[in-house]
Amino acid sequence: MTDNKKTTAFPLSFHLDVSDFVPAGENEKQSMVVMRESVSFWKDGLRRLRRNVLAMVSLVVIIIVMFFAFIAPAFFPYEYQQQIRGSENLYLMQYSETELARMEAGEKVFPHLLGTDSLGRDTLARIMMGSRISLLVGIVASAIILLFGSLYGAVAGYFGGKTDMVMMRIVDMIYTVPDILIIILLSVTLKFPLQRLAANVPGMAWINTVGVGLISIFIVFSLLYWVGMARIVRGQILSLKEQEYVIAARALGASHARIIRKHLLVNTIGTLIVTTTLQIPSSIFTESFLSFLGLGVSAPMPSLGSLAAQAIGGITSYPHRLLAPAITISLIILSFNLFGDGLRDAFDPKLKN
Repeated sequence: MTDNKKTTAFPLSFHLDVSDFVPAGENEKQSMVVMRESVSFWKDGLRRLRRNVLAMVSLVVIIIVMFFAFIAPAFFPYEYQQQIRGSENLYLMQYSETELARMEAGEKVFPHLLGTDSLGRDTLARIMMGSRISLLVGIVASAIILLFGSLYGAVAGYFGGKTDMVMMRIVDMIYTVPDILIIILLSVTLKFPLQRLAANVPGMAWINTVGVGLISIFIVFSLLYWVGMARIVRGQILSLKEQEYVIAARALGASHARIIRKHLLVNTIGTLIVTTTLQIPSSIFTESFLSFLGLGVSAPMPSLGSLAAQAIGGITSYPHRLLAPAITISLIILSFNLFGDGLRDAFDPKLKN
């Protein structure tokens, strides 16, 4: 029996309300549509990074420090190794007697903004060069760690099984090696062989400029410091190697090297960038600490750590010589750490709101 009246559907009734099945109108369809721009992983990450004020301020500071270390010395009137006679131990914004005489003769003379050291070398020029050395060490060391660590971790995670077990046990053993002791031993054992190499082989004179200590630091970075990167990459590869696109590439006959290079490492690039960025301040701190102990660059090449070490003796009379490199080191490390944290927050999918 039917009628034209609307049938009331009770909660436990099987009667259906026909009005619920009326096609939706255009207005109802538009109200259900959520319009959102389709963005890529990188575009979304950069958008999130730009919203992080602290990370962007840190990036600006890093750019300023890069300009200070790599571009400003070209326009600065003093060289880092230049010894100006009569300008020893000048204080802030002072001129030597020779420079004062040149000023009286009508010549333009640039003041020593941070004074000079005991050998008459401009302190600001040496801090510029020291910042350049520390940044280069941090960047190059992080690149070495990225290369060794990513390849080692990718191979261990991809093959798994006994290969992974053996490779990761090697990593565990490397963790137990005291890095400072190895650097000291390398500095002692490599000193004379490298000096002979620089003296007898054409084109190897740069060894004397860089110094045995700095070469030893790079060797230790290559031998020991990549293990943390290897563990991170291994964990990423273990979660990616069972994905459909990896299985499809394996079914199509792609080689292991191609799968690792084209499919696995490419998809961990966000993690690699973040980890490398956070590795840079760690490498800078290590180099500065070793240079402070006298195990870094060789004189007259300055480093922020060696500049701080040289300023210890005159801390009561010339405290700015210690404060300037110490503040520079702190600023560089803090900026890279904050920027690295911002990158991690922007590109880690687990941290998305």
